[in-house]
Amino acid sequence: MAYKFVDNYRERGARKKLVELLKSRGIEDKNVLTAIGKVPRHFFFDETFWNQAYKDIAFPIGDGQTISQPYTVAYQSELLHIKKGDKVLEIGTGSGYQTCILMELGATVFTIERQENIYNRTIQVLPGMGYRPTFYCGDGSKGIAAHAPYDKIIVTAGAPLVPEILLKQLKIGGILVIPVGDEKTQKMVTVIRVSETDYEKIVLDTFRFVPLVGDQAW
Repeated sequence: MAYKFVDNYRERGARKKLVELLKSRGIEDKNVLTAIGKVPRHFFFDETFWNQAYKDIAFPIGDGQTISQPYTVAYQSELLHIKKGDKVLEIGTGSGYQTCILMELGATVFTIERQENIYNRTIQVLPGMGYRPTFYCGDGSKGIAAHAPYDKIIVTAGAPLVPEILLKQLKIGGILVIPVGDEKTQKMVTVIRVSETDYEKIVLDTFRFVPLVGDQAW
């Protein structure tokens, strides 16, 4: 990975086109679209593959992981309804692209990654771009209890079910967004914590994520 932070008119123009594409696909949240238009996605790619950075596709980042498709990032971000100052737990840091979008939306982000190689890479890249979330390396399926409760929780890997332990780390009134299904396809699920014991679940569109691996998942 070449950490070469160059963002010129060509990349900025490509981001504008990406934003227009996401609008055409149904993304409406202006703050999300502004964040997508601001974060230089090509910084997460080796320079050799910069021409792939603003296509609406997922792309391999090593260790069996991918940088998520921009539409997927925008879709999950829109479902979270981030407000400035929200405390957000991100399960699956990956490349860190989604992390940056959350921070552009005004969130305070606690993010956890299981793959040590990817974690070590991302903790170098994000501070170099000016983003400084609180990083953890470990089993994200168990959340990060030390900083709970969270206003919002986002899971960026497919789970067989909604881990109970994550629900308990959500504030009353908080939102959890997680893809749930088998290892091939998942339905995006939004869970709202209504009270200490009650949750409202909304099942949405079909996606394909890498599996969430851990004690409370696969």
